[in-house]
Amino acid sequence: MVRLLGGLAITVMTLYCSPRGRTGRGRGREGGGLYPELAAYRISEGSSPNVQAEVGRQVALLPIEPARAELARHGLESDEKAIRRIANELGAQMLATRTRDLLRFRRGELPAGEDLAGKRVAVALDGGRVRVRTVIKKVRIAGRIKRQPFKVEWREPKLLIIFEVDDKGRMAKGCRPVIDGTLRGPDALIELTAFHLHRLGAARAKVVTFTADGAPWIWARLDWVTAQVGLEPARVVEVLDWCHAVHHLSLALQASGLSEGQRADRYARLRRSLKKGRSDEVIEELEGLAAGRPKGAAVWREIGYLIRHAGAGRLRYDCFRCRGVPLGSGAIESTIRRVLNLRLKGTSLFGEEANAEAVIQLRAAALSGRWEERLERTREAMAKDRRTDWDWEPPECLAELKALDEGDEGSAQPSSKNHSQRTAA
Repeated sequence: MVRLLGGLAITVMTLYCSPRGRTGRGRGREGGGLYPELAAYRISEGSSPNVQAEVGRQVALLPIEPARAELARHGLESDEKAIRRIANELGAQMLATRTRDLLRFRRGELPAGEDLAGKRVAVALDGGRVRVRTVIKKVRIAGRIKRQPFKVEWREPKLLIIFEVDDKGRMAKGCRPVIDGTLRGPDALIELTAFHLHRLGAARAKVVTFTADGAPWIWARLDWVTAQVGLEPARVVEVLDWCHAVHHLSLALQASGLSEGQRADRYARLRRSLKKGRSDEVIEELEGLAAGRPKGAAVWREIGYLIRHAGAGRLRYDCFRCRGVPLGSGAIESTIRRVLNLRLKGTSLFGEEANAEAVIQLRAAALSGRWEERLERTREAMAKDRRTDWDWEPPECLAELKALDEGDEGSAQPSSKNHSQRTAA
């Protein structure tokens, strides 16, 4: 049975080519066999390419029930289960295609692109929060699965956005950003960052700016990205998000014990100094206010935060403005809101990890303006190999940085790790 976009369903008799490695021990991996005639027309899981694309896009943009109603308005009547299955299948195909290209990049077989050659590029990374359902065990009654007790936990999907900026550090008009994300953890996202920068040709970009908040898992891994992509350190800029910097300045003043009036006056003055790139003066004055307080006090934690990023050259906001690079991470904050919060986060809203990964892929492709591009690449890959295995393990060389995953931007002491020697502005 093949469903067409107008709602018509037809029955098709076709050959099936089974996998070569039959073991006689039951079914093998899904996608191991092939229906050659259906593959020639790119028909997948009983749906035509147009049906799969339309269902996937509607599920990316809307919750399931509104998506179902919208599809019905266009003549495609289907139940909720079928819509979920079609959308999840398309998301899994996109994930499998990405994984194949990622493994080619890891083996050195993926050629560098030219999309970002000669351009000013910004990269922003951050994490959001969604709830994920995990099956605890499967209860069988009379040989059939009847109940599947599960638990629901908060997880942190991590997202990235890569985009072109103008000479004032703003997103260039008409730019189609690259958005990607995963629930696989920081190492996986960092490898995805290197993969996308390579395939877009960032090694030939005029300048590449990394902007983020103070999360240690981001900054500790950027040297690895620079090396993998082949970026020139002199053309790489690291910027601590301006809003996070002044927020921690405010917290330091609040913890210093000043009155509200004194704190407001001093905050305005120190904020101006920080914007002029005088982070050393700001830190020196804060240390004077914190003198005599125990090292574990909140004020020293905030001062340590500023010391850590000043030492790495991420607080030179005067130089950043002159060079025309972004001062904030508003792009990734907006991306998290649009990709995650408006679709995957809500009251009583949760799903399995694989389904969440699929929706992230669909929504990222739709909101970045790259839907047709991703769809065509996925169809080409599936025509050659319809298996949808997409899971992968990040490189072992990043394992030594896993200890930083437990840290947060409120670390009490400055990091003892040697900072990068790249030019900050």
